[in-house]
Formats: sequence, C-alpha cells, structure tokens
Amino acid sequence: MVFSFLFNKKKHSSKETNITPNPKSTESNKDNQQWANRKGELGEYKVNIQLDQFPKNYLHHSDLLLKNDKSSTGYSQIDHVIITPYGIFVIETKNYQGTIYGGKDRKTWLINGKFKMMNPLLQNYGHIQGIKNNVNEKYYNNFISIVSFTKRCTLKLDEELRKINSNQLVVYDIELTEFINRKMAVLKLQNKEPLLSNEDINLIYNTLANENIIDPLIRKQHVDNINSHKATNNNLHKCSICQKPVSDKVKAFCLSNKKFEGKIYCFEHQKKF
Repeated sequence: MVFSFLFNKKKHSSKETNITPNPKSTESNKDNQQWANRKGELGEYKVNIQLDQFPKNYLHHSDLLLKNDKSSTGYSQIDHVIITPYGIFVIETKNYQGTIYGGKDRKTWLINGKFKMMNPLLQNYGHIQGIKNNVNEKYYNNFISIVSFTKRCTLKLDEELRKINSNQLVVYDIELTEFINRKMAVLKLQNKEPLLSNEDINLIYNTLANENIIDPLIRKQHVDNINSHKATNNNLHKCSICQKPVSDKVKAFCLSNKKFEGKIYCFEHQKKF
C-alpha cells in the first residue's frame, strides 16, 4: 500500500544530485511517538510532492543539517529549501492540532490558547542564518521564509503573515504551491530579470548538498540536544508519567499540592493519587 511504502522507505543523502531526501524519521518504542513521527513524515512528504511539481531548474533539498555556531545545538536542521530564479524559499513544517495564535514579533505562540510554542518564524530565521553561513553574501537578500501548517490546525495570526508581499509567510500545507507561485509572480513584476541564474541555483544547491551532515550519530545528538533544551525550558511543562504537555496553571497546582511531592501530572494521572 502507498502509506506502508511512505513510512518504511529508507533515507537517502541529499548529496545525490537531483534526488530529494526522504522525510525525517525518529525511532521510538512508544506507539504514540511512532504515530506522531509518521504524521510528521507524511506532512513533509506532502510538501516534497508539491516541490517536485515546479520546473526542473528549481532545485530543492529536504532535511538539511548544517553547522551553525549561533544555534544552541551548533546546527540548524532545515525541513525544506527550494532555490528558484527569483528567490530562495526556506520552509519549516509544523504538524500541530488545534488553534494557533501568533504574530510576527511575538517570541512565543499559543496552541489552543494554553500551550506555548516557539515562534516558528524566529526558528526559521535561525535556519536561514545557517544557510547564509554557507553561501555567498550576494544571495543574502533573496530569502523568503515560509512556515507550513497542516489542516489539522486553524490559524489565527497577524494578517500580514498571510499577505503575499511579505517575505515571512505562514500557510497551510495544501496551499504551499499556490503561495510560492503567487510570491514568484510578485517578484517577477518587481524585477525585470531573474535574480538568480541557473548557474547560481546549481551552485547554491551543490554547496548545501556538500555541507549537509548525514552522519546519523551527529543527527541523533542534535535531536537529543533539542529535546534536552525543551525539557529545561521554563515555558514547557510535562506530565511526569506520560510526558503530555500541561499548562502553567496545572503546573502551579501540582507544585502547590504536597501529595505530588514536587512532580507535575496531567489531569488523568492526578486522579491516581
């Protein structure tokens, strides 16, 4: 079956010319984590399918891991980048469920008005900086940041993040192709000639392919460092048993309740005490 193929395919290096690497996957012994990974893989695969539909001289990479000294882990992991004659689109994919509230300049966004998440535009800014570290500075003004959410969520964002004249866009995954094409049309009107030649596109593509880190140990350490950072982030609280995120109010309640002995529990596991 198609879905069985998607979830079991082997990962390829993005260094293979004109071959887009398969989506990221993370091994886990927990069924719920495996399902979460599969949903993420499917979301990224859907983006890959859309990027494959663009002209052949529009080159793209998926799942790049680049050195970035300014990142907390020392690396930047980029979901997708597509290099076109009129811009370099750097795409961060998200697979949240619920209502997403946020704005361009807010450090954190909210899921369902309760749970905090890092502003994905700030996250993608770091990814763009990681790419800039590896390409000629003459390309620095050609970047467009896009954050793609699945339709499992509802976006409640600043209007400017949905306006095509912005270089920071937030879209649903099913409309990614439409937004890239619309942005390209605007850029073509603003510039009589392409900003990047085919030679430029190939140079950037090959440079990123050569700098992409495919060592599985380094990639695992990068993921572990991210998870460790999240665990120590004061804005993120999880149930001590099931690791389900809980709100600040639940955290405060648990810490003030002596029977929980300083541990945090979700509503379900509070009932066991």
